[in-house]
Amino acid sequence: MAHGADRYCEMIQQQGATPDMRSKRNRRWEPCFSKQLYRECDLFERFFSKPKHFRRVASRYDKLAANFLATVQFASTRLWLKT
Repeated sequence: MAHGADRYCEMIQQQGATPDMRSKRNRRWEPCFSKQLYRECDLFERFFSKPKHFRRVASRYDKLAANFLATVQFASTRLWLKT
């Protein structure tokens, strides 16, 4: 089931938060959708998905946490220099 299902929206509301998801036409729940918040979330998700384009990061070849952290930092530096 998709992340925007009615039961997830109800669960989020029961916890005292407001779900901010795009809506479908057949949705029972009337959405509270903020384009600005959606853009920020999308930017955040894309930021964390970019290092996964590096095969060594995605498959986690390194066994030690320190080596893996160094690999992630190296990939992040390369992405930062690219922009």
